[in-house]
Amino acid sequence: MQKTFASQADLGEKKITFTKLADSAYAYTAEGDPNSGVVIGDDGVMVIDATATPVMAQDLIRRIREVTDKPIRYVVLTHYHAVRVLGASAYGAEQIIASQGTLDLIRERGAQDMKSEIERFPRLFQAVESIPGLTWPTLVFKDELTLWMGKLEVRIQHLGRGHTQGDTVVWLPVPKILFSGDLVEYAATPYCGDAHLADWPATLDKLRALKADKLVPGRGEALTTPEEVEAGIGGTQAFITQLLASAKQGIASGKALKEVYKETYARLEPQFGKWVIFAHCMPFNATRAYDEASGIAHPRIWTAERDIDMWKTLET
Repeated sequence: MQKTFASQADLGEKKITFTKLADSAYAYTAEGDPNSGVVIGDDGVMVIDATATPVMAQDLIRRIREVTDKPIRYVVLTHYHAVRVLGASAYGAEQIIASQGTLDLIRERGAQDMKSEIERFPRLFQAVESIPGLTWPTLVFKDELTLWMGKLEVRIQHLGRGHTQGDTVVWLPVPKILFSGDLVEYAATPYCGDAHLADWPATLDKLRALKADKLVPGRGEALTTPEEVEAGIGGTQAFITQLLASAKQGIASGKALKEVYKETYARLEPQFGKWVIFAHCMPFNATRAYDEASGIAHPRIWTAERDIDMWKTLET
């Protein structure tokens, strides 16, 4: 029996938590749904990842207003995926910040990604009709941008490719809090459909070198001790490494994608199968791993049509 496509059958509501990590930092998490972060400086607020729709953003805005009346001045996009960025218009921010790699991906595939993601996981796009269109950054950086929000130093950095080519983290050197976007997940399966898998572990090593005391992952609960931070980074690293190794082994044995997918799923399930969205992500992950191991360096664009064709091929 064929599985329901992607996460179309996932309709259960998630409990949202707004966790204070420091006077300057909060985590907005939802039991494995996409996270957002909030930084409060002396002169305003920064939102890290905007939620999927302007209507969904209203809940985050409400929670921000419970702790500060300072203006929301910045929205940072940790990468281009629709579920992270399409709510940005709700904040009325002075600047929408993204890396050059993220801007390039929006230009190349933003429209296709928007349609693809909405059809894969409709629950995450409540009031989809409120989206005005693609979110475009107004301030773009290459490798690093440092902002001073009053006395609070905020480093916005592209440390390397991984989840996408443009991954961005937000680092608060004091109080040593890191917002990783989907470079790090915790008890949640990394989505690798647009990934650079061979690069990702080294990028995670650069995150590890920051020695964060607390970390807000792309999915999963906020990590509030150095030990939990390492568990998030190390767990993500292990998943990525095993995924690509399995694809390489399958290709070396002359196996087709469907067989490599089934074998990879079986190998990873004992360790990672209980992670959130494992079944949703694995067809996309195995396909990208197979492509990269076959020499396709730049991830192919996912369209709604390609999604369905892939799912039918691998899950039938």
